[in-house]
Amino acid sequence: MTVQNMDKTVSRKQRLQEKQRRQLAVVDTVDKAEIKVRKAETELAVAVAEAVQVFGDEQSASEGLDMPVGTIRHFLGMAEKDAADTAKEADQDGGKDGGKEAESSDGA
Repeated sequence: MTVQNMDKTVSRKQRLQEKQRRQLAVVDTVDKAEIKVRKAETELAVAVAEAVQVFGDEQSASEGLDMPVGTIRHFLGMAEKDAADTAKEADQDGGKDGGKEAESSDGA
């Protein structure tokens, strides 16, 4: 009987480990997909912002892109936030390297 109980215990443990492995794999897949979606949304936001500049205003861009004005504004907000975040990161990075970037470009 003891051998049979050990087999059941190992079997349960293996099933649990396999289930956890599959769960972690799915979570990893979803995380990667979310990153791709965020990147695509950011690219779309930049494209919409460019379209507004090319068309002249939000209403014209809305008509030209066949996209509601509210959606245009949503993507414009995303583009502005992304630009602000990028500028903030650039400012922070500029302070961290102590101007080494400028020195390396002067030596070229």
